[in-house]
Amino acid sequence: MIEVILSAESTEGVVKQMQAYFGGEITERWGEHTLMFDNQIAKGCVRCITFDWGVSLLEIDALFYDDILFINDNGNSNPIHFSYCSQGFYKNRFENETEFHTVEQFHSSIIVSKTDLKLHTFFPKEIHLILNDIRIIRTEFLKKRNNQLSELNENLYRVFVDDKDETAFAYYSPIHLRMEDYVKTLRDLKTEGMARVLHIEGEVYHLLSMHIARHDKYQSNEAIPNSLLKDELKIIRRHAKKILDDPSLSYNLDQISRDSGLSQAKLQEGFKFLYARTVTEYIRHVRLEAARDLMNTTDLNISQIVYTIGFTSRSYFSKIFKEKYDMTPHEFKKQVVVVNMEDEEM
Repeated sequence: MIEVILSAESTEGVVKQMQAYFGGEITERWGEHTLMFDNQIAKGCVRCITFDWGVSLLEIDALFYDDILFINDNGNSNPIHFSYCSQGFYKNRFENETEFHTVEQFHSSIIVSKTDLKLHTFFPKEIHLILNDIRIIRTEFLKKRNNQLSELNENLYRVFVDDKDETAFAYYSPIHLRMEDYVKTLRDLKTEGMARVLHIEGEVYHLLSMHIARHDKYQSNEAIPNSLLKDELKIIRRHAKKILDDPSLSYNLDQISRDSGLSQAKLQEGFKFLYARTVTEYIRHVRLEAARDLMNTTDLNISQIVYTIGFTSRSYFSKIFKEKYDMTPHEFKKQVVVVNMEDEEM
């Protein structure tokens, strides 16, 4: 196991300390620092960006080839960590504890240590980990005139105003699927320059509000909405793959619910989360993609294709095909024939 000591006060400093252990190169653009590495120790990247008032974002997207133990030794400047695990899992504990707490995929946590109490974070080997960590330096954040701390619940309020780092705090949230949508937005962001920085900052504060709202529900003993477990997501992926592998079969929500053992509500929630579509929309999407592939690769006519992919109405198929691809099946098929003839002439 490799022990990595992190003692830097700034997030940029943390990334430089990681570089000392994992190698690689650090680049900077628009205030974002990115460490890329690919060697016998690990493959992946770590990136960070810092905003005003002690708020920063650190993201880890990596596969480690040995167990890694991060030892956070920040002395008197322990940041509050609002963390979310998008892929894989990791473990946390304070150094005075004997047991680690596992943070599973799609779970979040709020953790802060105290003076002279180290925070240990364990990353297992051979597990692709994607971790989003919003860090807040309290001494800086307290200077912000409109920080709205008075609106926090009592426990979080004490955490934020504890600028002397006298109390350790840890909250581990149940699965939080909606947060992944916003974390994914950060990963997929394509804008550049100032627009990118402002967009990232906005998403960071949105994520912070979601972390705080989840803890509020816990603190006030409100029931957190039923969400999907990791095993249930695996079941949904398995049934989605079955549809993808053979779209011609007769699928419907009631049947998939019976076969999977999941309620229709959970199926809908899971398909929307994983594929941004309802079950019916996913089935239709897969069949239309299959139809387009058949038009490109076979000599089947439209009617044959309609029944091959599981539709029973050619008129309905033509309607939804045009809605999706902005042309009728006949127009698409004709276009394919023209392209194939041009290829043959070449």
